[in-house]
Amino acid sequence: MAEKGKSWEKRLSGEPDALTVDFVESISIDKRLYKYDVVGSIAHARMLAEKRLITRDEFKQIRDGLIEISQEIAEGRFVFEKKYEDIHMAVEAALVARIGEAGKKLHTGRSRNDQVATDMRLWMRDQIEMLQAKITLLQKALVKMTAGYCDDVMPGYTHLQRAQPVAIASYVLSFVEQLERDFVRLGNCRNLLSISPLGSGAIAGSTLALDRKSTAKQLGFLDISYNSIDAVSDRDFCAEFIFDCAIIATHLSRLAEDWILYCSSEFGFIRVDDAYCTSSSMMPQKRNPDLLELIRGRTGTVYGALMAMLTILKGQPSGYNRDMQEDKGHVFSASDTVEACLDVARAIVSHTKFNTEKISAGLEEGFLDATALAEYLVRKGVAFREAHAVVGALVAECEKQNKKLAELTLDEFAKHSAAIEADVYEHLGARTVVGTYVTEGSAGPKQAKEQIEYWNRQLGQR
Repeated sequence: MAEKGKSWEKRLSGEPDALTVDFVESISIDKRLYKYDVVGSIAHARMLAEKRLITRDEFKQIRDGLIEISQEIAEGRFVFEKKYEDIHMAVEAALVARIGEAGKKLHTGRSRNDQVATDMRLWMRDQIEMLQAKITLLQKALVKMTAGYCDDVMPGYTHLQRAQPVAIASYVLSFVEQLERDFVRLGNCRNLLSISPLGSGAIAGSTLALDRKSTAKQLGFLDISYNSIDAVSDRDFCAEFIFDCAIIATHLSRLAEDWILYCSSEFGFIRVDDAYCTSSSMMPQKRNPDLLELIRGRTGTVYGALMAMLTILKGQPSGYNRDMQEDKGHVFSASDTVEACLDVARAIVSHTKFNTEKISAGLEEGFLDATALAEYLVRKGVAFREAHAVVGALVAECEKQNKKLAELTLDEFAKHSAAIEADVYEHLGARTVVGTYVTEGSAGPKQAKEQIEYWNRQLGQR
């Protein structure tokens, strides 16, 4: 039978106040760590047996008991009691109740301080792989979308003002690039956190001859921590992980913001499938891009988690402090939010089409070919700053006459620069300009097709 209460309560007199029990419990949040707690405990027990701190039979009892408990939790048959505070004590109490004396030996040479630090790293390692997989799926959806839009042109914007013409495919691929940085950033985080703190104890390690490299190897860590004081208090990896989630949310929010604008009547550039829109409770004509708006809005949730995590860390003295219990809620919230947003973004991307006719009809508005005209003058030997001034004056003249640059006569061009010749018309018009981009990574059809081939190879290897 399990002993009543918890071992450390022998130090305290009386029973804890109910308010205390409710305030300190974290099992309602950290129970999702149960698989990692069990795996870490089995590795620790195996090491204890290797070091003859427990017998082989005791290890077998501990291992089998922990596996049974894990199965019960997975099947929803396990009863969590908040009096045990967290997943670590809940599992240990259940183990002692199940196998008796051998279960009491599991915590030999271990503290909840190094235990929770280990569990969080194990959980985060898997979670990063899952998020990377979802990023890849979104990237593939974006690349698939581009296939039909390599030769279609849209305005590119700076300051939300028309700037230069771009291939629609190049615009879509810009988000693939952003997500690739997110993928790499998460991978870097995963490598940095792959350090085992197990065996660091409460703060100073142990007088028992524990084999920390054995547990690290069993758990797939790249190395062990080499300072026990830092090991139990390090939550840099939590802050970094939430930061990575925040950047992912930023990129998704930027995509959402663009498409919220682009699906409006004022733009009409895209149509998001009805399955990912809502209507109005009052206005029957409305098709609202609510899912995109929620992606944009939930970015604030992730930012809040990052700020909370940094605030938790900045005020603590050295060593483990109970403040760190609060890390999990923010880590889980950021991860869950980003995971859901990645799924929704992929679904929306897979069911959105560009209205190329509408885009094409207004393509020549906004003098998208102005920069190309300035570069035409450069090729004629005109200094760029002078060319810039010439084209600026030409644009002003066009606005007065309500003309496009291509509608000016050669004489009108000549009034502003003698370098402009009859071949100027071969360099004007948005579609013409897009086809003349030559630098690597340009937003033209040729470069877009090359990038699509690259991404199909790159993403196909994952």
